[in-house]
Amino acid sequence: MNQEFRKIARDGLWDNNIVFSQSIGLCPLLAVTGTATNGLGMGLATAAVMVVCNVLISHGRALIPPEIRIPIFVVLIAMVVTLVDMVMNAWLHEMHKVLGLFIPLIVTNCAILGRVEAFASRRPLAQSAADGLMMGLGFTLALVVLGAAREIVGAGTLFADAALLMGDSFAWLETVVIDPYRGFLLMALPPGGFLMLGFILAGKKLIDRRLAARQQRAMPIGDSLAENS
Repeated sequence: MNQEFRKIARDGLWDNNIVFSQSIGLCPLLAVTGTATNGLGMGLATAAVMVVCNVLISHGRALIPPEIRIPIFVVLIAMVVTLVDMVMNAWLHEMHKVLGLFIPLIVTNCAILGRVEAFASRRPLAQSAADGLMMGLGFTLALVVLGAAREIVGAGTLFADAALLMGDSFAWLETVVIDPYRGFLLMALPPGGFLMLGFILAGKKLIDRRLAARQQRAMPIGDSLAENS
């Protein structure tokens, strides 16, 4: 059981990451990651939707007719997204204003429908909840990493306006990385998001290759020959 949960965690955070491995959800990724703060807010909202949807569908999968499961999944996801949108508007209003239309558009994120169809509708409740959490955290990680890279290069800051957008308790996140710094406007624009995402994806590929090579060297000779054949 622990091995299964470790695999779920590794898949969500790294091996099968929504952005870095599947290249899904690129629209909100590129649109809201001008700063790490925006990426964190969008990522946590998406993670909450993924966890709740996975739990609901896994819990009620025996009651869902297979012939109409996709429409039911879409309606359920839309309901959860609406609730998250209302909660953010009520308690994180400044963040809600910044993210704007992209919160309702979580409904159209293929990753959520894909996970409930491929995983939650076929697995027990605990595993489905863990999958939703890890996939959501993996998506959040991607948004924060891209947002942080763009913000540092573009403005020389990190988690700017965190206290204003997310509350005073997040003020400790605000950091000036480069002072003084005039900024690099391209990184704040969508083309900058494409460029930085390309660099990050290339970096992940290099890390994966090095990890695979290290694992290959650590394997016994017989196992290595069998795997290569």
